[in-house]
Amino acid sequence: MEEGVKEPTKRLDTQPAASPGINRQISAGEFSCHCCYDILVDPTTLNCGHSFCRHCLALWWTSSKKNECPECRGKWEGFPKVNILLRDAIEKLFPDAIEQRKEDIHQSSDASHSLAAFQKYGSDQTPTAPHVGRVNPRGGGFFSGVLTALTCVAVVLLGYHWSSRESEDDLLVHRPVAKWTAEEVIHWLGQLGPWTSLYKESFLLERVNGRLLLMLTDEDFAKAPYHVENSSHRKAILMELERVKALGIKPPQNLWEYKAVHPGKALFLLYALKSSPRLTLLYLYLFDYTDVFLPFIHTICPVQEEEFEDIIAKLLDLKEPTWKQWREFFVKYSFLPYQLVAEFAWDWLEVHYWTSRFIIVNAMLLSVLELFSFWRLWSRRQLKTIPHRMWSHFWKVSTQGFLMAVFWPVIPQFACNCLFYWALYFNPIINIDLVVKEVRRLETQVL
Repeated sequence: MEEGVKEPTKRLDTQPAASPGINRQISAGEFSCHCCYDILVDPTTLNCGHSFCRHCLALWWTSSKKNECPECRGKWEGFPKVNILLRDAIEKLFPDAIEQRKEDIHQSSDASHSLAAFQKYGSDQTPTAPHVGRVNPRGGGFFSGVLTALTCVAVVLLGYHWSSRESEDDLLVHRPVAKWTAEEVIHWLGQLGPWTSLYKESFLLERVNGRLLLMLTDEDFAKAPYHVENSSHRKAILMELERVKALGIKPPQNLWEYKAVHPGKALFLLYALKSSPRLTLLYLYLFDYTDVFLPFIHTICPVQEEEFEDIIAKLLDLKEPTWKQWREFFVKYSFLPYQLVAEFAWDWLEVHYWTSRFIIVNAMLLSVLELFSFWRLWSRRQLKTIPHRMWSHFWKVSTQGFLMAVFWPVIPQFACNCLFYWALYFNPIINIDLVVKEVRRLETQVL
């Protein structure tokens, strides 16, 4: 509290009227939010017990996109509700302070937008909550019924229809930068990081389109009306702007944009990394070293993570890997290749929230299945057949890759997208079934 400003207080009788009263002063500071350090407005209590203003929690959730407590970082389950008892008590004790705070919040556009987005998120979560974690009591295989298989195919087809429309109409990777609208410039700016929210409003007010964006310099960004005073922010914007100028279009910065630019390579990598991770990484090293392999190794084997502000910086890092990076890469490449894929997906959790989790789970399941395969060879004393099996596998993968290269131009895009989404989202379910069968087979052998 500043000197000379008296904090609002209320007198509370802690004893019945008939007994000698023990009075003490209660101040508004005892009901303060640990985000804004002001009196709680619509206090929302999380699972961990900490309470925050609802608009403060909404602002935290909007900026971080994490379901965790701003103070202790504990995960909260479900959707947080307003603590009605605490709210009524505060409003009765400090009505004037609450009214003043509500007027201030109402005048803040950021708080209003964050609260609306937070409530929409809660509305979307509520109907689906009872179905989370539901397990079929009958058990059995995941694809034992024809209806389930048809449902999965229908979901894949619908996913293809939605994604194809998005990639054709919304993504900027195919549209020349000079034809970008002001809204598309804001979309491009927002992908550079959450810090860009500080400058979106000024860009919108100035109606910065693609042509104007190409003419802006470091001095223009630093002064009015853009006011990008942070040198690191200006450097990030100018670095990405130079790439846009050099290419004439927006370079791909996530999985969907990469798929839109390289549909055939995306499908190839998805299936190849699943069935032959070691051969696929060798292929990337030999034939796609700069564009794919270098960002991959800098992401999974970083020298010092604090050198990079975000994942985009790792994509732009074209330095040769150090000996320490190569050593870490070779160990994982030899023994746990699927862990490399999982670590790469883990680094993209903020961009691809659910897709990264599907890839991580699938990589873990594939690692377990590979361990089961080696266990079978060991238990049956067939380790001498490993070189022959490796050669057969190499020949099989090479043949499939050759046929893919030959027939790719005539395969309909519709079919390719179905295969892509099937491998991405439904293969983990199939692999869960395979792991369960392997565990049961192992239990039968032990018994």
